[in-house]
Amino acid sequence: MPRRGRNPSADQPEAGPYRPLTFMAIANGGIGLDSPFLDRINRCFVDDRASAYIVGGYLRDALRSRSPGGTPQHDLDLAVEGDSERIARSLARRLGGSIAPLDPTRGIFRVMAPAEEESGERQPCTIDVTSFSGSIQEDLARRDFSVDAMALQWDDRQRADWPDRVIDPSGGRPDLVQKRIRAISPTIFHDDPGRLLRSVRLASQLGFALDPETASLVRQQAHLLSQVSAERQRDEFLGILSLANAKRYLVILDRLDLLCRLIPELAATKGVEQPVVHYWDVWEHVLHCVEAAEDITGGHQNSPVFIFVPWTPETTDYFSENISDGHSRRTILKLAALFHDIAKPQTKATDETGKTRFLGHSELGASMAESRLTQLRLGSRAVGMVRDMVTHHLRPGNMSQKGQEPTPRAIHRYFRDLGGVAVDTLFLALADYLAAKGPNLSLEQWSAHARMIGRVLECGLEQPRPQGPTRLITGHDLMDHLALEPGPLVGEILAAITEAHASGEIHTREEALALAEQTVSDRPARE
Repeated sequence: MPRRGRNPSADQPEAGPYRPLTFMAIANGGIGLDSPFLDRINRCFVDDRASAYIVGGYLRDALRSRSPGGTPQHDLDLAVEGDSERIARSLARRLGGSIAPLDPTRGIFRVMAPAEEESGERQPCTIDVTSFSGSIQEDLARRDFSVDAMALQWDDRQRADWPDRVIDPSGGRPDLVQKRIRAISPTIFHDDPGRLLRSVRLASQLGFALDPETASLVRQQAHLLSQVSAERQRDEFLGILSLANAKRYLVILDRLDLLCRLIPELAATKGVEQPVVHYWDVWEHVLHCVEAAEDITGGHQNSPVFIFVPWTPETTDYFSENISDGHSRRTILKLAALFHDIAKPQTKATDETGKTRFLGHSELGASMAESRLTQLRLGSRAVGMVRDMVTHHLRPGNMSQKGQEPTPRAIHRYFRDLGGVAVDTLFLALADYLAAKGPNLSLEQWSAHARMIGRVLECGLEQPRPQGPTRLITGHDLMDHLALEPGPLVGEILAAITEAHASGEIHTREEALALAEQTVSDRPARE
């Protein structure tokens, strides 16, 4: 295992929390390859089985003696000699599924099949079928990292000694034991620059470290990232951000000269000092904010810090919701945390009292985030969520003035204005607070802040949403009752009635009309 010290491996995380793996454990087999999932495929896989091989993550994780983690147990990679499209179509037909071309020029096709309830298979399965010419050893030599450059002939999976029959020309099995990601050739990044990001994503997925020579190679060839499509950059980056310990791997991406090539705007945040209320500079602050966003969406964790986070079983479901490109609210929240202060370098100024301010950084940061994420081809819904969270990330903290709790009307306005990201932005505010204080965190002050956020959350979710037929009064009612002409005043009165209804101040049509009359009578005095 590479030593940690003053060498490239210092850029890597500690190995993940999986139990130690020895050659004896490998020799004794892993989870077993004679599973119902593979049996189902075998019943349909009647052609070309002799020249088919199990490759990739399913085989890798079976050798690790654990259920496939990064690769779900119902995802499989097959390398076949011959016409991969014909074989994929045959499998799709017999499995009752469909086929999608992933890279037809390289003979890569995906089979997507529904679950088979009769046999107890309750998950849909995905099978990527890739063709190869020449020998399987030659095909494996064209792959990227040793732990994914192994193969097992299809029929050998049923043998008791199947681990001994794994074809491993690049030494992937020793690398599994050492928990390292190692390039099998110095040309792999030139052949496919997308592997630069994949190396870190695979390390984060498995809890492995990059081999020192591989890490050095990534740094040397980081400039090739510009050749990678925006869609693939997006997928690999969000894949890293979605996993545990995202901050650690953002640091690794930066040390490998990849992060600021993905998001160039981050480079300007390095070394930008902040007022004393912040423990870290802007760069460190946004990284720690990502870490805090991950932690606060992990529940109470029996922690003296996170026990104050407002959390229910419904919160778990909320942040697990799939939002965009297969990614959850939790991942999009971490993305917003990374961008929330990105415009501070451009807006930093000192006022006449000598106080450092970042006026307008939320609005400018929202625009910068929207532009960058659009270039990365992030879905429009996710882009809008990040933009709105960045725009309003200071608003929850500003709702409580001079230690007083936010008023029901202020809470109503907050939820009205932020809509689908109101809850997310509250959690961003919690993460921002933790990342600002750092080691100087006061549990007393933190608990007060968290209770305030919790009150906003509870009150906002309990407030009625007087829309459509549940409204107490309409604009036509107001114009008839007060003899008003259509115009801004009608909208102003309706807004006041809606806020009062949502905050529990009024409950009936009569009370709404009385408030309307009061609003009209007060208007000249205010003007």
